[in-house]
Amino acid sequence: MDDVNPAGRLWDRTRMRVREEVVDAALALFVDHGFEETTVDQVVATAGISRRSFFRYFGTKEDIVFGDLAEQGPVILDALRARPDDEPIWDALQHAFTALSARITPERGLAIARLVAASPALRAAHLDKHLRWQEHLAPEVERRIGPATDPPGLRGQAIVATALACLDAATTIWVAGGGDGGIEELQRLCDRALAAVRTS
Repeated sequence: MDDVNPAGRLWDRTRMRVREEVVDAALALFVDHGFEETTVDQVVATAGISRRSFFRYFGTKEDIVFGDLAEQGPVILDALRARPDDEPIWDALQHAFTALSARITPERGLAIARLVAASPALRAAHLDKHLRWQEHLAPEVERRIGPATDPPGLRGQAIVATALACLDAATTIWVAGGGDGGIEELQRLCDRALAAVRTS
């Protein structure tokens, strides 16, 4: 017998739908007027919710942009752990990053990337997001590459930081090209960036 409460499932779906509507409304305002220039009051007025409701969904204005993405570290980690242990680490990370493509539409990904490029506040939040991802991924990378004479954790941190820098470089080129080719093109650019690091 299914012991999951149908009312609870409905509430979860409703909450997710409202959250997505607020994000869509906010991103449109940010793109039109700028992230720093747009206020929470403008967001709630456009989305048709109260400030109290807004802060039930988002802790900060930055969370509108990065809320879901910032929490994807465990998703990427699960994808990395699913790769064979004997797979070269760069290949394993390359595959693990593709887990992100199922979490965001090309349109939203492009809008977020453009906002980050134009906003100092979002660039700082973006760095914080990457540092959180690095905390999740580095120990697993270190485990895979085995012991070394380096200080513990050094190689894992360095490899993940480099891989994330490749993802950022690929995103920069993708945005400059107008997002043509969608997420598949972004993945291709990320693959090429990682390949460049491996062969340089």
